Amino acid sequence: MTKLALGTHPFLLGFEQLERLVERTAKSGNEGYPPYNIEQSSDHSYRITLAVAGFAMEDLSITVEDNALVIRGRQVDDSEGRVFLHRGIAARQFQRSFVLADGVDVGEAIIENGLLHVDLNRAVPERVIQTINIRKG
Repeated sequence: MTKLALGTHPFLLGFEQLERLVERTAKSGNEGYPPYNIEQSSDHSYRITLAVAGFAMEDLSITVEDNALVIRGRQVDDSEGRVFLHRGIAARQFQRSFVLADGVDVGEAIIENGLLHVDLNRAVPERVIQTINIRKG
């Protein structure tokens, strides 16, 4: 039995891009840092929460690039002139990417108590019914 790829199934017309999107997501290289939650706050809205303790607002950036929400953090290493007996908290940078479906918009971002909240809203598409006329050829 031949295995069909998602984008080549005969009933899924125009979804070739979806297969590329899944491959890109699998290769995005997101490690386990920083930890995050994704919650559905209503039927059409979501909230991504990242644990960013130690990062100031100016250390963080949020962009949307090619249908992907990209959150970056870069801390400045301020350890010059300090002597650590133990250093378990490192100045670490990160990049976390989330692929957004068509119609999902990024709302506001809030940082509080070491948590970065990013709200997402999904537009509800109008139901469209189109009648196609048949003509004799």
